[in-house]
Amino acid sequence: MSENTTTTAGDAVPAQRTATEPLMRVEGVAKHFPVKGGFPIKRTVGAVKAVDGVTFDVYPGESLGLVGESGCGKSTTGRLLTRLLEPTGGKITYRGQDITHASRKQLAPIRSEIQMIFQDPYASLNPRQTVGTIISGPMEINGINPPGGREKRVRELLEIVGLNPEHYNRFPHEFSGGQRQRIGVARALALEPKLIIADEPVSALDVSIQAQVVNLLQDLQRDLGIAFVFIAHDLAVVRHFSERVAVMYLGKVMEIADRDSLYKRPRHPYTHALLSAVPEADLDAGQRERIRLSGDVPSPINPPSGCRFRTRCWKAQDKCATEEPPLVQLSGNAEGHLTACHFPEEPTLEARDEDIVMDPALAAMEKDAH
Repeated sequence: MSENTTTTAGDAVPAQRTATEPLMRVEGVAKHFPVKGGFPIKRTVGAVKAVDGVTFDVYPGESLGLVGESGCGKSTTGRLLTRLLEPTGGKITYRGQDITHASRKQLAPIRSEIQMIFQDPYASLNPRQTVGTIISGPMEINGINPPGGREKRVRELLEIVGLNPEHYNRFPHEFSGGQRQRIGVARALALEPKLIIADEPVSALDVSIQAQVVNLLQDLQRDLGIAFVFIAHDLAVVRHFSERVAVMYLGKVMEIADRDSLYKRPRHPYTHALLSAVPEADLDAGQRERIRLSGDVPSPINPPSGCRFRTRCWKAQDKCATEEPPLVQLSGNAEGHLTACHFPEEPTLEARDEDIVMDPALAAMEKDAH
């Protein structure tokens, strides 16, 4: 089995990024939500460890994808990066400035440079405001008066995102889901940000509309040089959009690599399981491995000791319960390809001699069927 090298998450930098300083550096960031209990006096009896020690870098102009099952901490991580939530621990650095616990006054100069596109394209827009008011709001808050006035700039932004400038005086309920998401994109672009956190921006849209919005974001990234943290659970969309991908599970990063390495040579068992669940559209493609996990993700209130994934892993051993695997570069992996696993899988997605079925009930049904 491959042995770990000494390269860690904080040290590893892909070869093409070595000459560039990270735009944002995230080091061991955690967010624990307190759980209250007791009567009549409420006391803190535990904590929901939504994010528990996440480390990665975001470079200027790149797109980093965050993937994983629902409840793994992706959206919470995005809100931590924008400082909509206060981190419990760790460190967030933006352009060399520590913003982990910065005050509102300290954050004011960089608020315009870090924007967010929210998951729900309707709930994130004020139904009582017109599109013009929604998009010009950030400019008004930050005291920005572009040449020609805010209305002219809003109409330009509507055109950039593929909407009619004449929609300036319409309300959100007059638009379709895809159009509302475009309004959210226009609002995020109003302050010319350096980094956009896109929290599942296409998950609520039809497939054809998803393609339009993803292509729009790609065009904006290319034309304006904006860096993206693209949060999603659709691995096909992430592969299309993101240059690097981080796989999260129960508040931890299990694996991070450039998309070619991650999708063709994954090492973590959880990454193998995720990729085996992606539908294969190419009928001429070779047989792929089939892995079916059982049960749900464990509760973040009481996560498993050692490796978080061990309770659903077919390679788990005693060491996995006592020692948490570090996020390191394994021998044979490309530079910047980091994996947190004591017993990593082979770097291939080819079909196995026997499918991995972790669910006993499903295995019994298939046996009876044969």
